[in-house]
Amino acid sequence: MFTFIASVVIFGVLIFFHELGHFAVAKLVGIKVHEFSLGFGPKILSLPRGETAYNLRAIPLGGFVRMAGMDPGETLGEDEDRGFNKKPVLHRVGVIFAGPLMNFVLAIILLAIIFMSFGLPDVPTTRVQDTLEGKPAQMAGIRSGDVITEISGKKIENWDQLSKTVGENPGRSLDITVDRNGERMNFRVVPYQDDKGLGKIGIHPAPKKVGPIIALISGTKYIFLMSFQIMEYLGKGIVGLVPLELGGPVRIVATISEAVRSTSWFINLMSLSAFLSVSLGLFNLFPIPALDGSRILFLLIEKLRGKPVEPQRENFIHMVGFGLLLMLIVVITYNDVLQLIM
Repeated sequence: MFTFIASVVIFGVLIFFHELGHFAVAKLVGIKVHEFSLGFGPKILSLPRGETAYNLRAIPLGGFVRMAGMDPGETLGEDEDRGFNKKPVLHRVGVIFAGPLMNFVLAIILLAIIFMSFGLPDVPTTRVQDTLEGKPAQMAGIRSGDVITEISGKKIENWDQLSKTVGENPGRSLDITVDRNGERMNFRVVPYQDDKGLGKIGIHPAPKKVGPIIALISGTKYIFLMSFQIMEYLGKGIVGLVPLELGGPVRIVATISEAVRSTSWFINLMSLSAFLSVSLGLFNLFPIPALDGSRILFLLIEKLRGKPVEPQRENFIHMVGFGLLLMLIVVITYNDVLQLIM
């Protein structure tokens, strides 16, 4: 039950922020918005407010913002100048681009919350968060909260330096000095050798909590890095350098299920939501018919030509693209189900 609730909330938040981007910029540039809906299918709840109806629909697998002028055959009457197709090209590009952009904004916010609540992983620290059961550090007496200050007389100032020193000495006795609540303590530890030949003593760093400004800056940095890694993976997969594995809704729900069963379920769900939000933002920017990227491409072509692509032709291309996307989702879902039951 918790998995179902978590899945609905995560999908709902991702979709809400995406559609909120379209909606907010449409309102900003003066486009009339008929409907803001979460989900598809029959209406469960409808709240008309002014000229816009805010709807919750039965199938929680998407959402949409219905704007005046999106349908070429629509008659606007006195609101002719408030139609989407009557606005300047750059205004329309802004409306379309705002959806994916809000997914990146959401991911930054989620990561910032993690960094403020649980700490930033790469802030210089030598504080031990926890020790692994039966490993050298725990056996020697090192505890969670200890701050490692020296190793065999060498001053230690950050975790990279600590890892390097330990990693270079598998099987060799090390004198480790820690600060425990202001008290200086010494322990003799012999690192074991991992499968890569590096020394390990079985400890994890304690991330340091940061303020909102640093958290947002760090969140933005991580989002750029995450986006680059996703694009790099897709590029290598397309040219055959790595196996390209795409996951659909079934795999996402399975991953959410694993996250909610873990002891750190909250931070795992937040991290997963940030990754999904970035993936959704990037995917929507691809120039694939029916996606935001394709609509932006048609608008840029209109800007270059000085006139729009024939609406019937563009709508046909989007319709075909949407059908192909549905087929791809069916294939991916089928593969996901097979992998889960095998």
